[in-house]
Order: sequence, then C-alpha cells, then structure tokens
Amino acid sequence: MATFVHDFIFEAAQRAPGTPALSYPAAYPAQETLLSYAALARRVRDCASALLSLDLRRAERVAVYLEKCPENVTAMFGTAAAGGVFVPVNPLLKAQQVAYILADCNVSILVTSRERLAQLAPALAACPDLRTIVVTGNQLDEHPASALPMMAWQSLLAAGADIPMAPHAVVDTDMAAILYTSGSTGRPKGVVLSHRNMVAGALSVASYLRNTPQDRILCVLPLSFDYGLSQLTTAFASGACAVLMNYLLLRDIIETVEQEAITGLAAVPPLWIQLSQLSWPLSSPLRYITNSGGVMQRSSVERLRLSLPRTQIFLMYGLTEAFRSTYLAPEQLERRPDSIGKAIPNAEVLVLRPDGSECEADEPGELVHRGALVALGYWNDAVRTAERFKPLPPQATGLVVPELAVWSGDTVRRDADGYLYFVGRSDDMIKTSGYRVSPAEVEEVAYASGLVGEAAALGVPHPVLGSAIALLVTAAPGVELSRDALLAACRLRLPAYMVPVYIVIRGDCLPRNPNGKIDRPLLAAELAAAYGDHP
Repeated sequence: MATFVHDFIFEAAQRAPGTPALSYPAAYPAQETLLSYAALARRVRDCASALLSLDLRRAERVAVYLEKCPENVTAMFGTAAAGGVFVPVNPLLKAQQVAYILADCNVSILVTSRERLAQLAPALAACPDLRTIVVTGNQLDEHPASALPMMAWQSLLAAGADIPMAPHAVVDTDMAAILYTSGSTGRPKGVVLSHRNMVAGALSVASYLRNTPQDRILCVLPLSFDYGLSQLTTAFASGACAVLMNYLLLRDIIETVEQEAITGLAAVPPLWIQLSQLSWPLSSPLRYITNSGGVMQRSSVERLRLSLPRTQIFLMYGLTEAFRSTYLAPEQLERRPDSIGKAIPNAEVLVLRPDGSECEADEPGELVHRGALVALGYWNDAVRTAERFKPLPPQATGLVVPELAVWSGDTVRRDADGYLYFVGRSDDMIKTSGYRVSPAEVEEVAYASGLVGEAAALGVPHPVLGSAIALLVTAAPGVELSRDALLAACRLRLPAYMVPVYIVIRGDCLPRNPNGKIDRPLLAAELAAAYGDHP
C-alpha cells in the first residue's frame, strides 16, 4: 500500500513493469510516445537523484512550468521521490504571475522550456531563492536567457542515472506539493498538500470510479489544477495509463478519445457545455466521465446522456483545500440531477451553521470537510489559514488537541436522504471556465494600466463559461478611456481565462457601502437590471 505519492509509480512498476503508464501521442510525433511503468519509474528515480545532486534540501520547492508532457510528470514525481516539494505552475500564467509564485514559496529549482524561459527571464530578478534552472531538451542555447546556472533536461537525467543518491527521509504527513489557487486578496494562495492528502485522495477517487489497469485516462485539464493533477494520481494509483493532451480544438478531444481508446475523461462545466454540443461516435470507448469545478447545467447532462448512452456520468464537488469532497453515483443521476451527491470514501462532509452546530435537513449552511484529505493550510499565510482551516468540536471528550477541518465558504443544503445540493458561494470569487478567479487580481491589472480611476470585477451568468468576468471602471483623471485600450492591457498581463468578457465604462464614481467599500452587490444588481446576462 502506497505511503507516498510517488510510491504509486514504483509499486505499479514492480507489479507489471511493461504496463503502459504514460502516453503522449501529440507531444513528440517523431519520438517515443509511450512510457511503461518500468520506464517511468526509472526516469522518476533518475530525476530524484539528479535533484539531490543539485543540493535539493528536504522540503525545498521545485517549480514545474511546462505544458502537459513527460518531463512535467517526471519532474513533479521525481521531486517528491527526492523528499522535496513540487509546485506545478499553470502554463497559461503570465511572467509576473509566475514570478510571484516562485518568490512566494521560495522556489530553488525551476524546470521549464526554453520558450517559456525566454518570456519569464526578465521577471526572475524578483525570485532571490531561485538558484538553478533546468531546461527541457538535449542541450542549452549558446546565449541563455538567464544568468542563473542552467542544466539541460537530458543531462539532468543522465547525471541522476550515473550517481544514484538516497532520498531525504520523510513521513506521510510531510509536504509533497503546493498548488496555487486564486485568493480573495488578489494574490494567489499556495495550498500545501501532504503525501497523505494526495495518496488518500487518489485511492478514494479510484475506488468509486472503479479504476483498473485496463483504464486509459485522458488528461486535458492543467496539471497545476488539483482536478487535473488528480487524473495522474488516480491513474497511477490503479496502474492505469494516463494520456497527456494539450488540445487546440474541441474536436481534438473527441478524436483522441476514439484513437487512444480512452475510458475516463474529466472536465469542468464550460468544457462539458461545449463538448455536449458536438456529435460523439456511437461506439465511444468511454466507460465514465466526471465533472467538478462547478455545477454542470442539466441541459449539458441530458445531451451527454443521449450522446454517450453507455457511459457513466459522475457529478462531483471539490475544493483545492480538500481535493474532493462529494460525488453523485451515476445511478442517482436521473432522480437527483442537481445534486453534488454524498461524501467520497474516507471523508466526512458536514453542513454547519456559523456557530458550528449542524443544520437540519434542507437548511442552508456552510460545507465543512474533515478527514485525511484536508490540506496542511496555505503557504506562509497564517491569517488566511486560520480563516479557512478551523477546529471542530472534539469527536471524543478525552481528546485535548482539536481537529482542524476545512470550511469551504460554499453554502449547501442536505436533503432528508443525505444528498447535498450546492447553493452558492459566500465570498466574491468568480468561477469561470472551471477556475476560481479573484476579482482583486483582475482589478489590480486594471489599476496598473494607469487608465482607470476605479475598478470592480464581477461575475455574471454566461451560457458557456458558467460565469463571465465583467469589469466596471471609471477613467483615471485626464485619461480618455477606451474599451479596446483597457482590454489590450488586460490581455498583456492576464491569462485568457482571467481577461474580462465585458468592460463597462462608467462616467460617475462606483457606488460605496456604509463602510466606504465599493458596493459590489449593488453593482451586480445594476448590471443585471441594465443588461441582463449580456452586459
């Protein structure tokens, strides 16, 4: 039984060394496109030894800033095997956002591509702890983009194979990864996951999805996203094959499902909305599909049921701070299409009032998650950790150390049969394209442009995105503000999913509440009254 997250790979390599572990059909058309568990385990061990030869200390952070590729997977699990902590960075992020993450968690080693490094290099001056950069490929450029010590990826693996080194001693409650998610202050927050968190989560999900070594799981979501990363850990936990994909067109996903005989596919609601509108072959190999990252529209569920009549649909709810909390069994889908189900195995989900008491049936309350999947907190952020990770009343009167649970900030209700239903969020976070976006982060970019005097970002209903970002602004003094100029400034500094879909330029000041803050509820009401769903 795996103790550490990298054990999944090593144990599968012992059981069935020749079984496919990682497929990447579109990554390198002219090169090897499949890794067995034995080959992947060897690369992970070589990577771990090489990182140790670079003086990687116990629990030191290694950032991986790459698209989905074998190097990405090897670097993450190799870091864990060495006794370090991997930090997957969303490849959609811009240079300043990446630099913030590297500096925030004191990254010492960065693994990236030469193309990404060229864009990122000017921002690395803000990362004083970074001491080594590993660049994918066989050799380095003659004129490197950074003055920091650099190593080619193939040289790194070769060095690890030549000089095996013993990993640092760790236990299962030690840190394994830090995943960054948007925070309410505008700066992303790093959720710290232990080996125990990741192992328990993978085993729990694999159990109710009934994954086996015969499964082939398509990875289309970013590996920096907990839901995307879990496709790898769930696959490896069950000895299945993970198929990496960086898709360009929606049709590519359906074609890859057919060509690669995919049996499991995970996506977020905006992607499912689009996929549900396409035609699927009647002979689809999909055994199951899953949804998380928001509530899937009932119309999308119905279209998918018609298009994929032999495919099981699992509707799920999760949050990065606890990985996954609930799932709705496929046999309940017709009876409870709007439910997020019940707690996953090895987790307890409570519905609590503000005073910590439990809600009655159908009484709205905050979703609170307890158990082995609860993360270790936010990196270097005691205030926000204390707000989200709070003690529960002792389960036994003799226990004197309180148990910490994660308080989600989401409002749900539980029906008389114990099934949960999502009601809404209690904060201002915008859920768009499956991502949680901080309004403050969008506003910060608007202010930095020098074009606006006041700014407020809000989420508005959108038929595809779930919520679209609307940015309401006033012009800075002396500036003749245009929508195109502000949009260009946002595109320069924000990933595509954070760029406002709607920009509303107001001639007067933004309204204030009695505390002097921008009155967001009033702005949302005005936006809805004036424009409906299309500002």
